[in-house]
Amino acid sequence: MARILHVSEFTKGGIETHLNEILTYQAAFHDVYLMVSEQNSNKDALHISPDRLFLYPYRRHPKYFAGAMKSIWNTVKEINPDIIHIHGTFAGFFLRTLLFFKKERPAVIYCAHGWSFLMDTASWKKKLFGWIEKVLSAKTTDAIINISNYEYQYALKYGIPPKKSVIVYNGVSEAEKASELPFTAKKDQINLLYIGRFDRQKGFDLLLDVFNRHKFANVNLYLVGDTVLKDQHHYELPDNAIKIGWVKNSEVDKYVRACDAVIVPSRWEGFGIVAIEALRNRKPVIASNRGALPEIVQHGVNGYIFDFDKREELAAIIKQLDKPTLEKMGNTGEQIFRKKFHSSKMNEQIEQLYESIVQRPNPQVAFQVKKYV
Repeated sequence: MARILHVSEFTKGGIETHLNEILTYQAAFHDVYLMVSEQNSNKDALHISPDRLFLYPYRRHPKYFAGAMKSIWNTVKEINPDIIHIHGTFAGFFLRTLLFFKKERPAVIYCAHGWSFLMDTASWKKKLFGWIEKVLSAKTTDAIINISNYEYQYALKYGIPPKKSVIVYNGVSEAEKASELPFTAKKDQINLLYIGRFDRQKGFDLLLDVFNRHKFANVNLYLVGDTVLKDQHHYELPDNAIKIGWVKNSEVDKYVRACDAVIVPSRWEGFGIVAIEALRNRKPVIASNRGALPEIVQHGVNGYIFDFDKREELAAIIKQLDKPTLEKMGNTGEQIFRKKFHSSKMNEQIEQLYESIVQRPNPQVAFQVKKYV
């Protein structure tokens, strides 16, 4: 048993699903704690007891960074973990910076959940982000989890140490047992579902543009989610779109089952948990060709892939959708999910990584591992 502290920034969205899968599994083997920010983290939805959950004051603005780092450091000293498992870029920057000059520290596992240098941003910013990640990875990180081969290949290009890097696909467990659907979709129409933040990264603007241009008289678009960070952008919803808002992670499967397919039009994506949640519910996925999505969706097999830079490809796919084909693809998708993206495989790989790290000598630092067996 090891004492493990998981640290993240926000948890709303896919990261909440990921954390819950890990926390539920590890609670049976380890002494597990979680620290997340007060903003955009639903503490009641996290699978951990209140006495093991720590919240730090935070907003994503530089004036809040020092306070967040102080709170995180105080918690680290209080818990005195054997392993710190960091989730996300900002949490990774805060904690690994605090540990930079420490001669004795816990073992550090880092997962960016989408490298910052893969964002659609200026090249100088990408180079800066890459340099910061390279320095922190070399000095204060013992293992780096890439959640896709796409992430892994780009990480190597930006100088992330290959000897510390592994690929562990995100995974989810079995879908909840069938229950009453949240709405009755029209059987004579194609019903598509979008789940996620209403922001640029997720390609929400592209999705609405395609639907506003083409109308798609026989298609309904259900929108689960909303904005997370302050966003003044006004989105013009098409007439055939139904906004649902955020729903609990435990309720997501109901909405997936109510529709014919799930659409993931991301501009950049480290992985795409929504896509594998669709597959486990026997629903095909219509996804962009960005990030790891082509590693999840095989065009014409368990869904469709479109070129993000050619939005007319998405329009053409939507126009030719038919229910029998989608149902067949959904059945194939469930088989792919069980083979590649089940949480049991992910958790076993993470456990093996923990074991290899605490047993690996590190001349730069003395681990404070005391309880691991």
